[in-house]
Amino acid sequence: MAEKANGKEDTKRTGLEGTGLPLQGSSHGNLRSAGSDQQLRQLLDSLKSSKSPAVVNYGASWCRVCSQILPSFCKLSNEFENLTFIYADIDECPETTQSIRYTPTFHFYRDGERVDEMLGTGEERLHDRLWLHS
Repeated sequence: MAEKANGKEDTKRTGLEGTGLPLQGSSHGNLRSAGSDQQLRQLLDSLKSSKSPAVVNYGASWCRVCSQILPSFCKLSNEFENLTFIYADIDECPETTQSIRYTPTFHFYRDGERVDEMLGTGEERLHDRLWLHS
């Protein structure tokens, strides 16, 4: 979505870009970001059809705790290359994230089905869960 300000077009950044954090990208191409409900639905549908293990990080740009774990989430996507990593901002995906009551929330998928959930932060906790589901 582009807005005009002072005659210049300003592109609204969403998903990982919208966090404003300096994040390390995935060298394996397994890190995705949903900037809208439609994008998140497409990503979740692709998980069901691909049957590959995945983790979805539901966070918010205003959440301090989310901002603390997000760089680790991105970094870990390089370590666990067989997992698909998805970041979804609850404010950008309000319809598909209605059931998320705490940020950050991590959902783990295997064979297209959600099999686990982790609430809160902790790089070591997240690493252990990723190891368990990879």
